Amino acid sequence: MRATGKELPIAALDGLMMRKEVVSKAFSALAILCSLFSNTVSADEPLAYLAPMERSQWYISTSIFECSVVHDIPIYGQGIFYHEAGEDIYFYTQAASSAMKAGKAALVIEASPWRPGGVVRDLGLVDVTETKKHLRVERARAHDMMKGLLEGMMPTFTRKAWFSDASVRVSLNSIGFSSTYDEYLECISSLLPVNFRQVERSSVNFESDKAVLLRSDIKTLDMVIMYVKADPSVTAVYVDGHTDATGRRIYNRRLSKARAEAVTQYLTRQGINPDTIQTRYHGERYPIAGNVKSNEKAKNRRTTVRLVRGTSLSMPTKESPEGELN
Repeated sequence: MRATGKELPIAALDGLMMRKEVVSKAFSALAILCSLFSNTVSADEPLAYLAPMERSQWYISTSIFECSVVHDIPIYGQGIFYHEAGEDIYFYTQAASSAMKAGKAALVIEASPWRPGGVVRDLGLVDVTETKKHLRVERARAHDMMKGLLEGMMPTFTRKAWFSDASVRVSLNSIGFSSTYDEYLECISSLLPVNFRQVERSSVNFESDKAVLLRSDIKTLDMVIMYVKADPSVTAVYVDGHTDATGRRIYNRRLSKARAEAVTQYLTRQGINPDTIQTRYHGERYPIAGNVKSNEKAKNRRTTVRLVRGTSLSMPTKESPEGELN
């Protein structure tokens, strides 16, 4: 047989046929996926995220610093009731990406599919953001959501999808919630009264020309002491004494030293390790208000306490406002 063109080796012909077959299969698989997607997510059909009865799980993370009640929502992500020490509880959802369009979602408490009936309670609109916490609900409505779950109802958020005109529904399954709720109540009863942010920078004020702690100052310091004893990650405490501009600089320097030492002595008497405390005094050098009016001067007569996590006392010992409470 005479060839009419260049002949290809047998191996090359086999490779070409195999590539054609792979490409054909790939296009067939893509066509099937597109068909499935168009059948399951249409412009008119809502997209619902809800854990089925047999997969509904609630679990809790507890400590003296925070309580988290977590619910897995298949495909979507998680719904979380979060209660930090010293703060109010709130609810938020967390997912890699939200199917909802940013804006406002409707929140209702409605009957579960397996328990029809009951009055739908409208809890108003909730912000939908493009952050990791797509939906966030403040204290009052978070408690309403918990109440609904205890009643076997289903808190549900509804919002337009970002990719079509379809609506998206994200719901919480009540199955398994009641037992976790009991653990949540135990957890919040043992939370500290304050969190780190609330005591990280504290200040106590003094009367003019005095270095005596007032009763209100002691209450402030007691909160700091309670937290430091509870949190081993706090490794350094900086105490800085100050005065207003009244009087001579040398005298003010001595007065600020006495004020700083008054705070340091109280901290150590209450059990704070003195090796973690660095005491400094600055006189009138770093005011936080004016030095003319009496109410301004009162703000400058202070000693500040700053907590540091995870580092040792490595700051320079020279007098510096660095890290000071302003």
